[in-house]
Amino acid sequence: MNHMNKAFVSKVDKSKIPTCNIMGVNLAAINMPWLINFTKRNIKELSGDYLCVSNVHTTVMSYDDPAYCAVQNGGIMAIPDGGPLSSVGRKRGFSEMERTTGPDYLKEVLKISAGEGYRHYFYGSTEETLEKLSEILKKEYPGVQVAGMYSPPFHPISKAEDEEIIRMISESHADFVWVGLGAPKQERWMAEHQGKVEGFMIGVGAAFDYLAGNIERAPMWMQKANLEWLYRLMQEPKRLFKRYFYTNTKFIWNAVIRGK
Repeated sequence: MNHMNKAFVSKVDKSKIPTCNIMGVNLAAINMPWLINFTKRNIKELSGDYLCVSNVHTTVMSYDDPAYCAVQNGGIMAIPDGGPLSSVGRKRGFSEMERTTGPDYLKEVLKISAGEGYRHYFYGSTEETLEKLSEILKKEYPGVQVAGMYSPPFHPISKAEDEEIIRMISESHADFVWVGLGAPKQERWMAEHQGKVEGFMIGVGAAFDYLAGNIERAPMWMQKANLEWLYRLMQEPKRLFKRYFYTNTKFIWNAVIRGK
């Protein structure tokens, strides 16, 4: 399936975003203050576009699958959620490149939302998680405007259902559409809806679960030491061991040793 919407033309000049190509993915060589400043300046023009939150797993998937690589490179930018990505970037001369995670970006935007008047739509996860998330947002981010929340069905979505989802999100007049479907599903969904959905789409993976308190994030020292993946592995060893073993070794061989 062709996931790219060829008719869409970004209203923001992508050439002004510094990027470091790692294994085919043009990763934004940025840090959080840069990203928040960029978001505040361009939020209206970013409507209809999307941002990928990229880690070692999605980068290796992109290396293995050119169509998914095109999806990663087809939005306004792909930010380095994985610590190893920003470490490789700095080694390649991008001294300002720092780890910018999806959950941290979401929190930083929520912090300034009441003052900026931003509206938010949350698409993904389960109804139970969205309910928890709603309570936490009211408590921790007073004045934040939740334009809507929707937990999509697990079955394949029909054309009619998809049109209804597009209408529902667009009519909410959200500035941000946070997409929590997990990779690679969320990136493909955003690419398919580029230029169709009103609002800036950001694929944030497990951020809804983190914020709702379903999953605990690694302690700060582990995050700073690029060991968040190890913490996740300890939480879900059965699900993640094979994935991490494959992606981490492939990443080290290609990005770190071969310099791809």
